[in-house]
Amino acid sequence: MRSFDELIGDAVTMHRGCACPGQVLGVRMAMLGCQLLGIEEPTQDKRLIVYVEIDRCMADAIAAVTGCRLGKRTLKHINYGKCACTFVDTHSGRAIRISAREDARSKVGRYAPMGPDKNATQREAYKIMPDIELFVVQEVVVDIPEHDLPGPPVSRLMCAVCGEGINDRREIFLNGRVLCQACGQGSYYYPVHSKDKRFIKPESNVTKGTLETFPIPLSR
Repeated sequence: MRSFDELIGDAVTMHRGCACPGQVLGVRMAMLGCQLLGIEEPTQDKRLIVYVEIDRCMADAIAAVTGCRLGKRTLKHINYGKCACTFVDTHSGRAIRISAREDARSKVGRYAPMGPDKNATQREAYKIMPDIELFVVQEVVVDIPEHDLPGPPVSRLMCAVCGEGINDRREIFLNGRVLCQACGQGSYYYPVHSKDKRFIKPESNVTKGTLETFPIPLSR
């Protein structure tokens, strides 16, 4: 694997020039995960799958080092809000979960001189802090279903309500009908206009079998 300096350079470039403690953590976490799995060049194929548990700076660093991407289906975002990742070797089946230690911040003064810029001090300390003081490492088991693996879609169905296609078994079944999760459980978005002027209320009783819709005026 390439050196830390080379990899942090790639991470900073991906993160639009921002060099922060989270970037350093992400690079070191990815390097350690690959090392423990015996993967020397993670960017060369789709052998490595990474589950990242946060959507902040660290996630970009993980992607930069490993080459894993959402579009390649090798990067999975599990929104736990934790500075943690699980690295899965699809060849061996081994999986390593690495999380940042909560007490690492309290130790930065041992490794870098304290200055007015706390982020800079933290960043420099994280570069040299021993792995054992920076991370908690666990060997874990991750059962990846076929429909979550890289490759072409394993299924595609159409939602009975919105008519949109649903890939890779993300559909739900209700009263014998195929529904997308947005229609069946409520979505994160609210259409302003639609051709049929209808959409499912997120607070509806659709999960109980009743589809509630209401008209949307085209102008205020």
